[in-house]
Amino acid sequence: MSIFTKIITGEIPSYKVAEDENFIAFLDINPNAKGHTLVVPKIEENKIFDLSKEEYNDLMNFSYRVAKALEEAVPCKRVGMSVIGLEVPHVHVHLIPINAMVDMQFTEKIKLTSDEFVSLAESISGKFE
Repeated sequence: MSIFTKIITGEIPSYKVAEDENFIAFLDINPNAKGHTLVVPKIEENKIFDLSKEEYNDLMNFSYRVAKALEEAVPCKRVGMSVIGLEVPHVHVHLIPINAMVDMQFTEKIKLTSDEFVSLAESISGKFE
C-alpha cells in the first residue's frame, strides 16, 4: 500500500484541497513552491500510462480544475505540471505555482508551518469548482 493510498484512506493526514469519487488533491508536504499540490487517482496504479485512456483523461480533467483553483489562490506567473512518479509508486501529478524555472526543478524546497498549510489548503479548496 503506497503512502498516497494511506492518505486516501485517512490513515495519514493531509492538507486536502479537492476530492471526488475517483481523485484527491492535497498539498505536497515537501513543496517546491507555496501551493505545490499533488493530484492522485484513488486507484493505486504505479505508472501514468498504465491507466486506461478514460482514467488518464479523467485525471487530466480533474488536474485542470485543481490548477485553475490553484492559480486563483496563489499568485504566480503560471501553474507548471510534472508527472515523474519515481519517488512514490502511485500515479501523481505535480501542480506547482511557478514564477521561475527553478520552481520546477525539485532541488530547492520551501518550508511552511502547519498553519500556513491549513490556510493555503482552505484557500485553494475555496476556489475549486
